[in-house]
Amino acid sequence: MSIGFLRQALNTLQKQSRSRTSHRVNQWFKWLSPGLSVKRWLLISVGGVILASLGLAIWIKLTPIFWAIELLRGFLGVIANILPNYVSGPLVILCGLLMLLWGQTRTVGSITKVLRPEGEEQELIDVLLAHRRLYRGPKIVVIGGGTGLSTLLRGLKTYSANITAIVTVADDGGSSGRLRQEFGVLPPGDIRNCLAALADEEKLLTELFQYRFRAGDGLTGHSFGNLFLTAMSDITGDLERAVAASSKVLAVRGQVLPATLSDVRLWAELADGRRIEGESNIPKAQGRIIKVGCIPANPPALPAAIKAIKEADYIIIGPGSLYTSLIPNLLVPEIADAIAQADALRIYICNIMTQPGETEGYTVADHIRAIDKAAGHRQLFDAVLVHKKSPSAKSLIRYAQQNSHPVFLDREAVTLLGRRIVPANVLFEDDTGCVRHNPQKLARVLLRWYSGAHHIK
Repeated sequence: MSIGFLRQALNTLQKQSRSRTSHRVNQWFKWLSPGLSVKRWLLISVGGVILASLGLAIWIKLTPIFWAIELLRGFLGVIANILPNYVSGPLVILCGLLMLLWGQTRTVGSITKVLRPEGEEQELIDVLLAHRRLYRGPKIVVIGGGTGLSTLLRGLKTYSANITAIVTVADDGGSSGRLRQEFGVLPPGDIRNCLAALADEEKLLTELFQYRFRAGDGLTGHSFGNLFLTAMSDITGDLERAVAASSKVLAVRGQVLPATLSDVRLWAELADGRRIEGESNIPKAQGRIIKVGCIPANPPALPAAIKAIKEADYIIIGPGSLYTSLIPNLLVPEIADAIAQADALRIYICNIMTQPGETEGYTVADHIRAIDKAAGHRQLFDAVLVHKKSPSAKSLIRYAQQNSHPVFLDREAVTLLGRRIVPANVLFEDDTGCVRHNPQKLARVLLRWYSGAHHIK
């Protein structure tokens, strides 16, 4: 019985080996298919190798090849007879090498024409080098939500393709809120922005994903990306699979993950005793926030998000609305625990301006204390990045009208909290006086600090 079984197993292995060999041979023969514009250049390359080999034989009078050439009295034989071998040999080698170079160049050119997108001017070698550099970059996990997160990702993607964005799903306003109510799906808005920010130079697709309908019964105000993710969630079964499928469409560098797949609803307790429910309602209440939580309490984390945090080299929290974009991620206990236990370098990006209804009058230390409190009074990050210079007078006036002011850096209090301060000029102001972080400057500072701190560590 055992011998028969061994014979059967051996026959199966032999069949599999023959099948693999046959498959490899078939794959090689595919290069000879008509219309690829490769065969001629491959043949020229082979001819160049043969010619260079014959030239070497002539040069060193290698027998029997040298005498065979003499007997054939062919083209190479004539050259060998007319010119000395130390001249004719190198000459034939040179011709062979030129043929080889020509054939290989045209072969690579034919392949490049297919691989490089139409209108793309970047050379294939530059594409390959950039790809190699990006996929050797540090494993970065960014945690947050809102426009701040997508702004940061837009800069980071030029330094590493190993990026994981963990995004809050507590949003219940705008298009996301309507889709959440009507279809019972998790809010796709912040995830859509992150996917668009990480898209690999797919300008048209990104614009399509961000396109917002201005007319149409039931369509007004919805973005195409939100509708697309909602449809994909229904088709694939959940938001995680929908995001993975969308990432392929947009050629995303890295991955975007929801913090949880639970239908989370945010609430806040204010200093005046009010309890406000709904992420979009909290800033509108215009009260001082004492505590935030979610329904259901302690939602389970997405396993892929926990895995990314554990494997990360670098964890970045923020920037974004403190109580409605950052802290909701930490209300998922497994995420807060994973960050606290991570061996990676960790940094928090503090907002440039205070936010009405959330952080009025807050200093940098106040932001840190709020995050520590939400994480069970644990220190989740090692350093805090703060902007050094104050915005322009135009921006200050614009924000003061909304009761918003620059976040004050109270150095001593931050130091007492055990955090290193990373000062930087990372401000961007548009024509209307709107203040944002500059994606490229912010990413450059973050990677510079990572390199220095990683070297010391």
